[in-house]
Amino acid sequence: MDQGLTHIDEDGNVTMVDVGHKPNTLRKAVFGTSVVVNARTMELLMNKALPKGDVLTTAKIAGIQAAKKTWELIPMCHPLLLSFLDVRFEVDTSRNIIHIQAEARTTAGTGVEMEALVAAQCAAMTIYDMCKAVQRDIVITDCKLLHKSGGRSGTYEYSG
Repeated sequence: MDQGLTHIDEDGNVTMVDVGHKPNTLRKAVFGTSVVVNARTMELLMNKALPKGDVLTTAKIAGIQAAKKTWELIPMCHPLLLSFLDVRFEVDTSRNIIHIQAEARTTAGTGVEMEALVAAQCAAMTIYDMCKAVQRDIVITDCKLLHKSGGRSGTYEYSG
């Protein structure tokens, strides 16, 4: 068996990693993704005139709720007590792009990358859902880990 596979036991069966021996440390992760819309959709979004209402507020709440349920969605994720979760938006009206950053923090024995990822993607999917009545060719793009800190592997910063 490959010693690098952390979710496979000695018999080759899928297993959840035991993190009980790992120290509780402050851990933080930030994921980013972007949603590309057309000029008409952007104008409606900025004016809060889309048929389903205030898109960004709804997307923020959806991302926060989703992060809390990450362990229910991703089979090998541990349930985590999140000490902080935020979903932020930077709207580029000149290029019709909504940039999303989701930040998750915990003091636990395992990281929060998946919680930040789920928050960012659920926020993006909510934007799609709330805008699809006026535009079908919306693109969700550029999902990536921007920052990770805490734990044994140290700090990571996206440099691309």
